[in-house]
Amino acid sequence: MTGTLRRWLLKGLKRPEGLVGGTHDEEPPEHQHSWWQVMCLTGVDYFSTLGYQPGIAALAAGALSPVATLVLVALTLFGALPTYRAVAEQSPHGLGSLSMLERLMPGWRGKLLVLFLLGFVATAFIVTITLSAADATAHILHNPFVPQALAGWQVPVTLLLIAALGAVFLAGFSEAISVAVVLVAVYLVLNVVVVATAVQHVITAPEKVHDWQQTLNSDYASPLAMVAVALYVMPKLALGLSGFETGVAVMPLVRGDVAERVRGARKLLTTAALIMSVFLIASSLATTVLIPPAEFAEGGSANGRALAYLAHLYLGDWFGTAYDLSTIAILWFAGASALAGLLNIVPRYLPRYGMAPDWTRASRPMVLVFTAIAFVITVVFGAEVEAQGGAYATGVLALILSAAVAVALSAWTSRRVRPALFFGAVTLVFGYATVANIIERPDGLVIALLFVLAIVVVSLVSRATRSTELRVTRISLDDAARRFVNEAGELHLIANEPNNRDAKEYVDKAREAWELHRLRTREGLLFLEVTVPDASEFAGELRVIGEERHGFRVLRMQSTTVANSIAALLLHLRDLTGKTPQVYFHWAAEGNPIGALLRYLVFGGGDIPPLTREVLRQAEPDPARRPVVHVG
Repeated sequence: MTGTLRRWLLKGLKRPEGLVGGTHDEEPPEHQHSWWQVMCLTGVDYFSTLGYQPGIAALAAGALSPVATLVLVALTLFGALPTYRAVAEQSPHGLGSLSMLERLMPGWRGKLLVLFLLGFVATAFIVTITLSAADATAHILHNPFVPQALAGWQVPVTLLLIAALGAVFLAGFSEAISVAVVLVAVYLVLNVVVVATAVQHVITAPEKVHDWQQTLNSDYASPLAMVAVALYVMPKLALGLSGFETGVAVMPLVRGDVAERVRGARKLLTTAALIMSVFLIASSLATTVLIPPAEFAEGGSANGRALAYLAHLYLGDWFGTAYDLSTIAILWFAGASALAGLLNIVPRYLPRYGMAPDWTRASRPMVLVFTAIAFVITVVFGAEVEAQGGAYATGVLALILSAAVAVALSAWTSRRVRPALFFGAVTLVFGYATVANIIERPDGLVIALLFVLAIVVVSLVSRATRSTELRVTRISLDDAARRFVNEAGELHLIANEPNNRDAKEYVDKAREAWELHRLRTREGLLFLEVTVPDASEFAGELRVIGEERHGFRVLRMQSTTVANSIAALLLHLRDLTGKTPQVYFHWAAEGNPIGALLRYLVFGGGDIPPLTREVLRQAEPDPARRPVVHVG
């Protein structure tokens, strides 16, 4: 029974290819589509926020909601949109701003920053699942055709929707753009009808507009005060900025070469932002003017479903029910899109860093983990849409802030002063919005930091346990190296830590080989030198360069770690020549073994001889075929 369950859970596990799991190159998707179709895949996340954004804006800003929404739209069109258009150009393979920051900050700094930001990515995506399910539940329970006896079942129904989402992925789910196109098209058409009808009622009800204006005039001393308060509450409306990171992530699905992909991604980002901006402004004005403030509060008929409230009020319950069903479908699919995004993020970063257990390459265990986390968050927040808004906004704002920082740094390092100053200003604005949101509603930061802690702990443990894998994706020898190997009799390789690389260094090393191992130079000794330019990388390609220095033949290579690369080369030479290579070391200087282990994990060095033997032992279980390690 246990074996059957394990096979089912690990079905589809992507086993390593070659030596340690293949290269890091992104394979293009099998099916690509027009940019507007891919926009619909982004739209299930972005456009679905219309289901709850007007209500959250009304709760956050009250009568000032339309003004605050105008500020949000300005930030969208003149801040987030230019930022992500730049990200699309500089990260055309869909890796987004995290990849840019990784390139701009090489080594451990960049990887630790990515691990930190992955916590906010997880927050944004997980809360997308829980918040979308909660809002879908609100549309279900407030529908007039649903029995009143279910009115208090917000949490159980939300959990049921999340469980259904997880079950679909466990059964095997592949995102279909055709489904997204249908859902988005129907949803937008219904929203056009609802919003247009609501705006018409606003125009034909000047007394309600007058009452709204009177409220603004009595609450705020001047238009400047309105703008100031709108800027203050704007971070609470940041949910309307979701979708940009997803828009970049789906870039590989856009049909064409890299240049066409970038143009298509910019079109879909711009078109989606313009469509959403129009809907946000119109819906915010209509819902603020037409819906009594008490209905937005918890338990009110417009709580989490302001446009659905207007649909039932002005277009009847049958049309309103059709609108509810469309909203429920797109919200559920937004959760599916978020879960698929999480399942794509893990293999794109953590395994490449050597920071993910083997089972994370299978989708089903990860679905169970993410579903369990979504359950916990739903119960903690009581499946309340507005209560989860702060956590969602924190994740969204942190992602946009990281994108703005990446684009600003990229412009600055390439000496483009004006773009650097512009995106620096955008960074400051989003930095303010992120900090303000965290100060007022710290629950999002708490969730993100819990994700960061879990990611870092799992990553470091996984990196340590996987450290003795071969960690080489491919090995190539240049002509000189191949000639040295072919002309050698028995393969005797002398491990040498390169320092000055002068004649004295090689003569001393040859003398040491004679004193410790009784090896003569005329036996065709090959010196082996490994340098580690970046130990933070987990695996990489090994290029072996042959070189003659001071009468000695040297095989030189760069790698992420010394011991693993030596072991991988020995196995490769065995398979290439049919001979059993032998490598010769001298004992390292005495020191704390814990310190040596840390040097190995962090800097790729450490106590090389025993580590090399351990890597070989794990890679080749047959002692008769295993290359020999000598230490003297």
